Amino acid sequence: MDVRINGNKMNIPQDVNTISKLIAHLNISNPVIIVEHNAQILQKEDHATAQVAPNDNIELIQFVGGG
Repeated sequence: MDVRINGNKMNIPQDVNTISKLIAHLNISNPVIIVEHNAQILQKEDHATAQVAPNDNIELIQFVGGG
């Protein structure tokens, strides 16, 4: 299915149907990630139930530290 992630069109498998599965599919292991799904910020506890559908717009924002 086609979705837009961070402004880029991406084709993901049909079984990647929740935000949690999408994060796993993209191999994101950062424990601090902000997800905006169709212009709404999701709480971390909602990642497992938020459904991903064709043409969704998803922004994934990760924080990194450094010095």
